[in-house]
Amino acid sequence: MALLVLKTLDAQGRMHGYAITSHIQRVSADLLRVEEGSLYPALHRMSQEGWLRAEWGTTEKKREAKFYTITTAGRKQLEIEEESWTRLRPGVTRVLRYA
Repeated sequence: MALLVLKTLDAQGRMHGYAITSHIQRVSADLLRVEEGSLYPALHRMSQEGWLRAEWGTTEKKREAKFYTITTAGRKQLEIEEESWTRLRPGVTRVLRYA
């Protein structure tokens, strides 16, 4: 989940939780759905790790929401997450092919 959230915020800039989930779902052509029950604990954890900065703001629908921005530490973590996925992807492919 960290990879998807960090990549989204790196590419799109400041977003609130619902916008993050909507973006991931839309860009993945509805193949990926991030449930709120897993998103918000992940956002909280990533904020505690220093990967995200959170601040309250108003949505386009005039609702109060917490908005997230990727930090410098978050960009470094994004690089780590992308490298990890690049290494992991062939192994997953092999297991799916031969299991």
